Amino acid sequence: MRILYSLAWFISLPFAFLYLLWRSRRQPEYRLHWGERLGLAPRLQGRVIWIHAVSVGETRAAAPLIHALRRRYPDHALLLTHMTPTGRATGKELYGDQVHQAYLPYDLPFLVARFLRRAQPALGVVMETELWPNLLAACAGRGVPMLLVNARLSEKSAAGYRRHGSLAGAALRNLTAIGAQTEADAARLRGLGAARVQVTGNLKFDVTAPADTPVRAADLRRLFAGRFVVLCASTREGEEALLLEHLARLPIPGLLLVVVPRHPQRFDEVAGLIQAAGLACVRRSAGAPVPPQTPVFLGDSRGEMAAYYAAADLAYVGGSLLPLGGQNLIEAAAAGCPALVGPHTWNFLEAAEQAVQQGAALRVADAETLARQVLALHGCAGERERMTQAGLAFAAANRGATERTMQMLEQALAEGGYKTAGASGSSL
Repeated sequence: MRILYSLAWFISLPFAFLYLLWRSRRQPEYRLHWGERLGLAPRLQGRVIWIHAVSVGETRAAAPLIHALRRRYPDHALLLTHMTPTGRATGKELYGDQVHQAYLPYDLPFLVARFLRRAQPALGVVMETELWPNLLAACAGRGVPMLLVNARLSEKSAAGYRRHGSLAGAALRNLTAIGAQTEADAARLRGLGAARVQVTGNLKFDVTAPADTPVRAADLRRLFAGRFVVLCASTREGEEALLLEHLARLPIPGLLLVVVPRHPQRFDEVAGLIQAAGLACVRRSAGAPVPPQTPVFLGDSRGEMAAYYAAADLAYVGGSLLPLGGQNLIEAAAAGCPALVGPHTWNFLEAAEQAVQQGAALRVADAETLARQVLALHGCAGERERMTQAGLAFAAANRGATERTMQMLEQALAEGGYKTAGASGSSL
């Protein structure tokens, strides 16, 4: 199966670069660093720990782990790989020069061999559910411990993997250990043939807001000038039109709809949708206060989601009204912002269900129901405060995944006989 898989990749390789060119029409960054996609990783000095985070969500989720690795292994270089320019930009924004960055090569044996020869990782960590059969086989052949951490696997994804059972099972067996977010994720992974799976929890509960969040939130509240703020966070394509139609003209005195698209390349597109809906709008990039009669504020900035949540009265968490899987509602809970989610939350299934059960979030069936809930919550400050406290308690109760993941990582290295001289006085 892996031979056929590799042959398919070989035939598809020219089309992969054509795809990059096509994507570069809207994101010119797709034209950069093509050599890295062919395995030309940076050559780093000393011992290297490598973390793969495919895009934005995984890169942000990796933050607690990367900070822990820097504390415990200060003598190691950290290499962070991605598949998307937005993931790479997020890594630069979060970690600056503290980590080295590159794109992961396409999954052909000779490309991944080149990557491993150049990067020389002592350990590889893959975030969430990225299974590259040739890469994992090459790491196993070279004796590089590979961990899948913060792993999640929906039933839909598991069914897809089962259609290629032997290939997926072999890839999973080449992993040294797996840290799953939930017991349900762990069970699905074991069902595909994975061994050494343990439940370590969700690293996203350990993500802390940037230190300047209170200052940014205060600046946003100044711009909002005391309006009742409904945040539409991390919205996806197709959602903004629904939200503008059902929320922007609700009979709420002083209502301000704050729309923050998930993908930065869509900022101008969403601005066009707001204009087409006949609604006045102020953009965050303008840095200007919102006039009293302006109903919409477009959050066209990066790295400020925690501040938006802190400045909002309540939030709809995007990607969940349409069948897109939902975005991260943990950020809303951690900020104490009452959250509303749609019916489609399989990307954060257990977290969403727990948040709803514990009163930190409310689930709505569609945009009309969302509008009714916004109206109801506007009229009940006590219910909003109860949801705020429930969200803070929910976020606090689920922290600790970083330390459990680090213990798994250290155990995997110790079993491989690997030792390091700079791990806060410990050796592995």
